[in-house]
Amino acid sequence: MKLLRDNEFARGNVPMTKFVTRTLVIGLLEIKEGELFLDIGAGTGSVSVQAALSGARVISIEREKDGISLIRENQDRFQVSLDLVQGEAPFNLPERVVDKCFIGGSGGKLEDIMDYLDRNLREDGILCAAFITLGNLNRFLQLLKLRRYRSVEARMVQATDINEAGILKGQNPVFIVRGVK
Repeated sequence: MKLLRDNEFARGNVPMTKFVTRTLVIGLLEIKEGELFLDIGAGTGSVSVQAALSGARVISIEREKDGISLIRENQDRFQVSLDLVQGEAPFNLPERVVDKCFIGGSGGKLEDIMDYLDRNLREDGILCAAFITLGNLNRFLQLLKLRRYRSVEARMVQATDINEAGILKGQNPVFIVRGVK
């Protein structure tokens, strides 16, 4: 599987799960050929595209119009098939059982999303999420515990890029959490 670099994606001003985080998330999700994968808060579609290239059937939901345009552009750029939903999770999501899920953005609806996943993430399905605030990280960890997710792992990832002149450009730390339903 080819791991796509950030500069390969159409970007705009929409948040994107960057290479280091995206690579770890894809690894933690353990996507298998043919699985149904749900990307909540898909942003530019970088995780969706990488999941599709890993063999998953992908449903991506994004509420921002600019994000939808970028996801379509990236879908075309990498010639992958995505079932794209413009709207707010979980309210605009289909009632379908998914194998794996990534939450890249919750729009303040984390508990509603978890209620949806209670019904729609298969037993033994993997849920992975990325957060930039401690509040959302802690709330998510509580929700996983309350809902009896197993094999919960949490990490903080911070990457620094070095440009051609040798100047360091730090990225914000990201908290990545994985659990098995």
